[in-house]
Amino acid sequence: MPQITHSKIDSQYANRRVLITGGLGFIGSSLALRLAAAGAQVTAVDSLIPEYGGNLQNIAPAKDKVRVNIADVRDRFSMRYLVRDHEFLFNLAGQTSHLDSMKDPFTDLDINASAQLSILESCREYNPGIEVVFASTRQLYGRPLYLPVDEKHPIKPVDVNGVNKLAGEQYHILYHDVYGLKTRVLRLTNTYGPRMRIKDARQTFLGIWIKQVLTGQSFEVWGGAQLRDFNYVDDVVDALLLAAGSPATVGETYNLGHQEKVSLIQLAETLIQVAGEGKFEIREFPAERKRIDIGDYYSDFGKFASATGWQPQTDLQAGLERSLKFFRLSLAHYL
Repeated sequence: MPQITHSKIDSQYANRRVLITGGLGFIGSSLALRLAAAGAQVTAVDSLIPEYGGNLQNIAPAKDKVRVNIADVRDRFSMRYLVRDHEFLFNLAGQTSHLDSMKDPFTDLDINASAQLSILESCREYNPGIEVVFASTRQLYGRPLYLPVDEKHPIKPVDVNGVNKLAGEQYHILYHDVYGLKTRVLRLTNTYGPRMRIKDARQTFLGIWIKQVLTGQSFEVWGGAQLRDFNYVDDVVDALLLAAGSPATVGETYNLGHQEKVSLIQLAETLIQVAGEGKFEIREFPAERKRIDIGDYYSDFGKFASATGWQPQTDLQAGLERSLKFFRLSLAHYL
């Protein structure tokens, strides 16, 4: 299959009206920058609650091209107004910390389940023709029974976050089945790259590793033998845009993933090799983390590849090189 280029993906979004929830976060801002460069009319909605990763610096390169609305997706009155007159909705807002979801399950429920229902009700009532992509997570599969994990794998989340994200994605599919909303779901695996949250481990452990390397500190690898796959953020943006632009994806749920699988120890070694500095220590899992660890995980993304032609283009070493270059130039904005 011929490679799908950025220009081919982006061309259909010129002058289109696009709404991104979580638009100042890691993936949302990367999507906003790409769409702005393609000539789309972009509105980024974000609560800018400090724990959830929104950062105005993320859209600095296109601050005059992206309209920003500071609003919380839990505010149903704001969402009723915001969804109107948009052609696409990339629904990326969410509480992403698995540990936080166990410590404060009701906030996770509000953001990842209840708020999603409010968003869909707003679309149903005020903009039933909008194209919707919902960002879900591989975490809802729980501990894999077989690898790679495809969409037929049993669903058994190991934490509150996984349960609530499952509810959120099921609402999206239900509103397609019952009301005809043009929704689709992407289950993301570990995503990394420029603009990711690095000041703590709320989004991903790789972020805090990068921070520790760049600030001259040792980082911890818990366990270490677990296998994972990783998607560079530009490849995830490709997937989001392809999904929204394809009628064939409506009402469907897809895994994202990567052909390359590495252990956490291999990941740590690659990060240090690429950075040219750093050190790490292997530790036993803290008890509260061990209870919700899923062990080995990597995805079968063949269903999405067949539907859209998507393939991840960025290998781990190249993605880490680009990430480190970005953060070395802008570290102060992310600490």
